[in-house]
Amino acid sequence: MKAVVTGGAGFIGSHLCDHLVALGYQVTVLDDLSTGSLENLVHAQGAPGFRFVEGDVLDRGLVDSLIKGSDVVFHLAAAVGVYNIVDNPLRSLRVNLHGTENVVEAAAAHRVPYMIASTSEVYGKNDANGLKESDDRIYGPATTSRWSYAAAKGLDELVAYVHGVESGVPCVITRFFNIVGPRQTGRYGMVVPRFVDQAMADEPITVYGTGTQRRCFGSVFDVVPALLPLLETSEAYNQAVNLGGHEEVSIKGLADRVVELTGSRSPITFIDYEEAYGEGYEDMQRRYPDTSLAAQLIGYRPERDLNDIIRSLVEHRHAPGSVPEPA
Repeated sequence: MKAVVTGGAGFIGSHLCDHLVALGYQVTVLDDLSTGSLENLVHAQGAPGFRFVEGDVLDRGLVDSLIKGSDVVFHLAAAVGVYNIVDNPLRSLRVNLHGTENVVEAAAAHRVPYMIASTSEVYGKNDANGLKESDDRIYGPATTSRWSYAAAKGLDELVAYVHGVESGVPCVITRFFNIVGPRQTGRYGMVVPRFVDQAMADEPITVYGTGTQRRCFGSVFDVVPALLPLLETSEAYNQAVNLGGHEEVSIKGLADRVVELTGSRSPITFIDYEEAYGEGYEDMQRRYPDTSLAAQLIGYRPERDLNDIIRSLVEHRHAPGSVPEPA
């Protein structure tokens, strides 16, 4: 079996590559290394049939040539991270919209089943208790760049869905809820690795906003094994499926937990959103997933709690040869 993974040198993508290689897949990775790293692929490189292609999902011809003849496609390439989205809104829109269009059109044309990675960001400011896949999306002003990522990923889902329905090619949309684990960097705004790096350096842990906003973090080791089974389950076709964890925590509570588990001497400080991201930034107060659809479809049950997730980052940072992330 031959798999194409766009964004395969990134955090989640590289773990997916490891998983597919372990299952015996021949894996081709397409990544422009803008946020990914070849270091993330050291475990997969050298496996039979593994190939890395440095390139852009905006290159339609390249995307088509890689997908042609493959058996399955996992599209994870995207502009990610709050800092990245806010600082480069136009580039982010192009990658997320046109890149997905290129992947989906090639997959549909060559009759290759495909998975599109989406995000809990599509729900916007909806803070319902247990967000379901059918819940409403609530966005702020269109001129606030914070919401460009959510809007683009929502359109990605629509493009994938319509092509799936019209072509009959199996398509699954996965909505990731704050997935965390080794290889994730804090430099683009991901909060857990940023807190861990600050704590391990005994630097102040910077909480943006009041710290009362609540999140639910999922482990990459729970989520990645669910991707292939979803794409092999016909009842999941042309559906969006939530994937994430089960333990909710405030951001201040997360900072306290990181300090406790790392034995850090770091003080916890608070920074206004505008100081962190610039004028006009908006955030949502709560994001908690209902993953009952994934449980119904493939028996999805996240096994790792928040302590496990934090420890996995700490252990990775302590691993021989690891390079400390800038806090």
